[in-house]
Formats: sequence, structure tokens, C-alpha cells
Amino acid sequence: MSDASGATASAMGSGRELANPPSDGISNLRFSNHSDHLLVSSWDKTVRLYDADANVLRGEFAHPGPVLDCCFHDDSSGFSAGADHTVRRLAFASSKEDILGRHDGPVRCVEYSYAAGQVVTGSWDKTIKCWDPRGVSGPERTLVGTYAQPERVYSMSLVGNRLVVATAGRHVNIYDLRNMSQPEQKRDSSLKYQTRCVRCFPNGTGYALSSVEGRVSMEFFDLSESAQSKKYAFKCHRKSESGRDTVYPVNAIAFHPIYGTFATGGCDGFVNVWDGTNKKRLYQYSKYASSIAALSFSKDGHLLAVASSYTYEEGEKSHEPDSIFIRGVNEVEVKPKPKALAAPQ
Repeated sequence: MSDASGATASAMGSGRELANPPSDGISNLRFSNHSDHLLVSSWDKTVRLYDADANVLRGEFAHPGPVLDCCFHDDSSGFSAGADHTVRRLAFASSKEDILGRHDGPVRCVEYSYAAGQVVTGSWDKTIKCWDPRGVSGPERTLVGTYAQPERVYSMSLVGNRLVVATAGRHVNIYDLRNMSQPEQKRDSSLKYQTRCVRCFPNGTGYALSSVEGRVSMEFFDLSESAQSKKYAFKCHRKSESGRDTVYPVNAIAFHPIYGTFATGGCDGFVNVWDGTNKKRLYQYSKYASSIAALSFSKDGHLLAVASSYTYEEGEKSHEPDSIFIRGVNEVEVKPKPKALAAPQ
């Protein structure tokens, strides 16, 4: 990737810090598709709902164990994935929760499919499960199906009816939610090291996948030669000092909903914005105090939520407090730059 970003945005600062952040590692954060509400899951055993614009904590749910993921259903409810093997439905107005179902191991990922009207969960028990949240309470009535995976599920992403599941062992399974009996495609990651995050392109043509070794690959669903010739990988979240390269895990990928450009966050504390089509870095925000654990753009792309939260890549050590920052996004940071036309001969 070439660099079109110029200087880093040190003058912009980190953004506005949210009050009442989680007290332990932030596992994920997500903006609502309907408002500027932000849902945050944490190792401190809570799910928190914020109004990111007003900087107000609107609700908090306490779970028996660490919460590894969360997602919205709509603006009044959401779902959480627990290390206690449990998938919960959260009703924000009443602050009530009920159990949607269980896995046989910690639940690492949860997604809600608007296309299928189903909740999809991925676990370290090497399965994904689909649930119908409209079913009467009780796991037997809400479980649609259980689908074995080659390894523990690390990351998942949905676009339309397509589900991408990334597991340990660098496996990637691609499903059509309308026919889950077997994957449409079984792949291995193009990257040599453990997968950290997978996110589908908003236009539905492929996905970006990041690894613990400072790289992102851009992949396409279409198996034709012409489509596959477009795939590539690039290095990022690295620093070179006196001839020595330090390489950081890329924990987070978030696509801009309007422009299809994307942000990455790494254990180096940096957030970079990329134009994947033109293979350019558009922007680098000033360094945060800790690892970037999660990223999410708001529905209109005007806000970017950044979780600055130590991800224990160096084990137990003293670290900065876990924080959430809300950045106002300027068009110049995320809009692809038009390619310069060659001068006429």
C-alpha cells in the first residue's frame, strides 16, 4: 500500500472520551444501524449501552462471566456472547435479559442477520449456531441449527445472506444463510499467521482479514480467475527502528458505510484508514495510549468509535485505563482520492 495520508493527525487529538467506560478489557463495540447508540462488551462482565453523541451511559447489563462480543437487534434490544457459554438477549428499555441458548464452550462471536432474521453465534466449541430470536423463550425452541467448524471460531462477519467464519488454524468457511447444510466455500487464510479479525466488504463482493503479524488480506468471493487476480495482502501496524522491525497484531477492521474505505486498529495504538481499491493509506490518527481493541463507524459514517484497551499481547502488566473515544470523521480522512489523470502526450 502506498501512503497518501501525509502527516498524522496529531492536531485532531484522540476524539471525545466516553464517560463510565468498562473497567477491564473491551472485547467489542458496535454502533446501531438506526442511531448513534453504541453497544460495548467487556471482560469486566458487562454489556454497556451508550448514547455516543450525548456521551451518556443509557444502560448496563451484568453477566456472570466475561462478555466476548455483542451486537444490536434493533434500537431497543441486542445480544451478547459470554465466556460462560451463554447467548443472551438484552432488552434495553426494561434492562431485562433472557437466555437465547448455550454452546459447549465460550461464545466468541455474535451477529444478527437482518436478511435471515436470525442470530448467528460462533464458539470455541468449534461450532456455529443459528437462533430464531422470535421463538418462545428456551434454547430448544430458538435453535435453528448447529454447524461444525474445523477449529475454534475467532471472528465472523455478515453481508446480506453471506456469512464468513474465521477459525483457529487459519481456516475460513463461507456460508449462504439460506442453506447452511455445508459451506459454499472452504478456504485457508492467505496470511501465514493466526487470524485476528474478518470483516465483509459493504458491497458484498469479498472480505478483509487481518492477522497477528501486521498484515491484512483483501479477498473476493467470486472464484473466477479475473476476480481472484484482484486479491492482495499488505503490511501494516509495524515500526522499523535501527534496522529492526517490530510487528503488531491487527485486532480490528471497520468499513466506512458510505465510501467502502476501511479503518484498521493494531496493538501499536494506531488507527489507519485505507482505500482498498486504490491500495493507498488515506489517514493515520495520532497514537492512542493502548492497543486498539475494536473499531466501529456510525451508520452515516460521521463518527468512529475507538476502543483503546490493552489486549494482553504481552501478558499481565500495568497498562493505561481502558477507554472509548468517539471521533468526528472528516470526509478527507475516509473519501477515496481520485486517481490523477495522465497528462496528454
